[in-house]
Amino acid sequence: MNSAAATAFKFDFDVTEMADSARDATDFLKSIAHEGRLMILCRLAEGECSVTELEELLSARQAAVSQQLARLRIEGIVGARREGKAVYYSLADDRIKTIIPVLYEMFCNTD
Repeated sequence: MNSAAATAFKFDFDVTEMADSARDATDFLKSIAHEGRLMILCRLAEGECSVTELEELLSARQAAVSQQLARLRIEGIVGARREGKAVYYSLADDRIKTIIPVLYEMFCNTD
């Protein structure tokens, strides 16, 4: 069996559905295609985190971190909860929980 044939996919889409899906995928990938946002998502994949912790992780000012979190919130990728003065973020989109381990394996895992 040809290895290329073994890994080939058969897509069962009509062109309109494929264009809609491609647009959705592109929008999703654009929303995470930023170094700071991706680092935030990698951290949140481990569990809930405060803005202060994210500031320390990124070595960035609160305004810069808040800007990235706002984009992720607008996209529905993260959710927030307030506890007193602190705001805690967590993943709100299951697609992120699927893609972050794949990205880690592809780009970060040195084993």
